[in-house]
Amino acid sequence: MSVAERTTSRPTRGVERSLCGWGGTSPSRARVTRARSAEEVAEVLAGQRPAAGGVIARGAGRSYGDAAQNGGGDVIDVTGLDRILSVDPGRRLITAQAGVTVAQLMVGLARHGLGLPVVPGTRYITLAGAIASDIHGKNHHRDGGFGRHVCSLSLCTPTGGCVEVSPEADPELFHATLGGMGLTGVIVQATLRVEPLAAPWVLADVDRTEGFEQTVALMAGKERHRYSVAWLDLLAGGQRMGRAVVSRADPWPSGRATEPPRGLGRMRGPYPASLTRRPVLDVPSGFPAALLRPAGVRAFNALHWRTAPRRERERPLALAPYFFPLDGLGKWNRLYGSAGMIQYQFVIPVGREAALLRCVELLRTRRLPVYLAVFKRLGAASGGPLSFPLDGWTLAIDLPAAWPGLRWALDELDELVAGSGGRVYLSKDARLGRDAMAAMYPELDRFHDLRARVDPDGVLRSDLSRRLGL
Repeated sequence: MSVAERTTSRPTRGVERSLCGWGGTSPSRARVTRARSAEEVAEVLAGQRPAAGGVIARGAGRSYGDAAQNGGGDVIDVTGLDRILSVDPGRRLITAQAGVTVAQLMVGLARHGLGLPVVPGTRYITLAGAIASDIHGKNHHRDGGFGRHVCSLSLCTPTGGCVEVSPEADPELFHATLGGMGLTGVIVQATLRVEPLAAPWVLADVDRTEGFEQTVALMAGKERHRYSVAWLDLLAGGQRMGRAVVSRADPWPSGRATEPPRGLGRMRGPYPASLTRRPVLDVPSGFPAALLRPAGVRAFNALHWRTAPRRERERPLALAPYFFPLDGLGKWNRLYGSAGMIQYQFVIPVGREAALLRCVELLRTRRLPVYLAVFKRLGAASGGPLSFPLDGWTLAIDLPAAWPGLRWALDELDELVAGSGGRVYLSKDARLGRDAMAAMYPELDRFHDLRARVDPDGVLRSDLSRRLGL
């Protein structure tokens, strides 16, 4: 049954709930409707009054900030739209509903010897969330973002009902939806281009660097690998700050044996069944934030860095833990305690490496406790006015939200990032201001014009859209 067919079920209407992002900051209360069909989504949109609180879609709740919240208004929970509708191995296409997760997509594709061309850092996000955030993986420099591989999508808008959009049919609406944070309509279904999967492993080259400048120099060279990522130690002192373990990898070659390589660790069971297995351990609710302190993380970072190889080539790694290293610990965001965490992710254009170094130096001078830092190279922008990636360097840092002086330090970082032509990732954001937003995203007028066409009454709203004037 397609999403265009009417069902006899009714949406679960208006259950008031408190919602927050994965970072656990800035909760708000909204009326949540769990939709199970495109008709139910359209029904909720049609019932919105312009003067009321508006509505936004929500998937797995894995955006870090307030993008999928709507305090005082309505939220459409799309996780009930959870079916893979078709897989076409010959044409290498998959069509699925909005609430299907990355893990479900990968499991469904693996049965046909196929895989996703772009994979994020967690398998729990939904298809619609991946599109609305135009997520990127470790291979953006080679393969672009998730949206680059979307052929078409079904979008419910306040004015047009459910429409099919693609790069050929309404390209402006299509591209604005990539990274559009759910503000161009509610995605109910999408078709993706996929690729062959020879085996569920990668071959990784691992290098250890002594400091941030050496890390940048290593990753600035001509990149022949498909995947590239660096774990940074930003709590190390002096010239060691920014030392890294750099992993650059390629998919398992199709000509090699497909039996599991000997000595391959961290498999967590056979692929793809391991993708849907629950983590062995969940961080308990009420975990005391005092247990996660700079001294302890600094010691852990030093151990992790020292035990990494200085130089290793073609290390076989299981695909799932390589892509999703944090998914092995359930509800790991609780490590930051009841005050939650901020993930600040920014990108600095190529050629502005001096600004990138100043950003890292600011982290040092403001003594920010960066508990996790991931550094990657991005490729060309996708064309969406709110899509995050651009040709440059991206750094994502995790910080305790309650740390004294954190907000002021991040405001300073905003100025450095915007002044260098960079931007902050809206899917991770929980505190950016309107002026900084306007400076970072120069095509805002284009986005506002599109919004005026598909949602002239401003029915689609979120806590993020109000905060940033979207």
